[in-house]
Amino acid sequence: MNRAGGSLWLWTRVALVGFVLAWILGPVELRNAVPVVVVFLIALGLEVQFLVGALRGGPARSPDRTPQRIDRDRYGFEVADDAEPLVEGEDVQHWSERAERARPLRNFALGLVIIGVLVVATLVVDRNTGWQSLSGERKAQAVARFSLEASRIAGKPVEVRCDEARDYVGAVQHADGVATVGGELAIVTPEVCFDLYRLTFADQIVGSRTGRAVAVLAHEAWHLHGEADEAVTECYALQSGVDLGRRLGLSDGRARQLMRQQLVENELRGVDSLGYRVGPECSDGGALDLDPARTTFP
Repeated sequence: MNRAGGSLWLWTRVALVGFVLAWILGPVELRNAVPVVVVFLIALGLEVQFLVGALRGGPARSPDRTPQRIDRDRYGFEVADDAEPLVEGEDVQHWSERAERARPLRNFALGLVIIGVLVVATLVVDRNTGWQSLSGERKAQAVARFSLEASRIAGKPVEVRCDEARDYVGAVQHADGVATVGGELAIVTPEVCFDLYRLTFADQIVGSRTGRAVAVLAHEAWHLHGEADEAVTECYALQSGVDLGRRLGLSDGRARQLMRQQLVENELRGVDSLGYRVGPECSDGGALDLDPARTTFP
């Protein structure tokens, strides 16, 4: 790797390490915004690279910096009577090679220690913040309320679960929620559950995150209702999200503001989310308007 590439990687590594430390030691909003699995994967990737570099090792030997025989003959280098005899070049080379062989092993052990510390730190922080920090009783109370609200949209009794094990949703699955069309179970991320909990039980609004959580719950409820098309489901969810947000504690104006913000963000989604992007029919008086008599949308 040339010097420019090495410097770029060094600063990239420093930035990623800083991000991991900021997630562990920084504000709770950052921990709520970024799932622990993302932080763990970043930390693990950094240390795997560190270990690979350690195992590759450095140069085969270090230069011998002790006085050489020609220097002692030319400049009259003297050795005191009680001093250790000078080490000849072959012995210095042998010691140098032993030190170079030991260095990767030391770096390898250091990397393992760092990985262990990061794993423990992320797990401890994750258990004491966000959805994981709530008691079992509070979680059960919140899930029961979310299930009730989803049932009102689905038009039948349904259940909402928070995927604490991240088996079905999350950063790895690239989904905030999942539900079988026409089914009776919706699964959402712990982050969505915690944002809904803070709104419903603590009267806390976290900007667009709160709006997104309300929209996700409404979206999965519409799937349970029987709607399969993602764009249509999203359009219905943003409209139902206004009433849902009010029932969970938002004012009418704030609920509409957050759903309109979600509508704008829907239009800005990337190529990977084209299936969720609503069309012109998702508008006031459009084909997907659930309440044409009302002039406000959503």
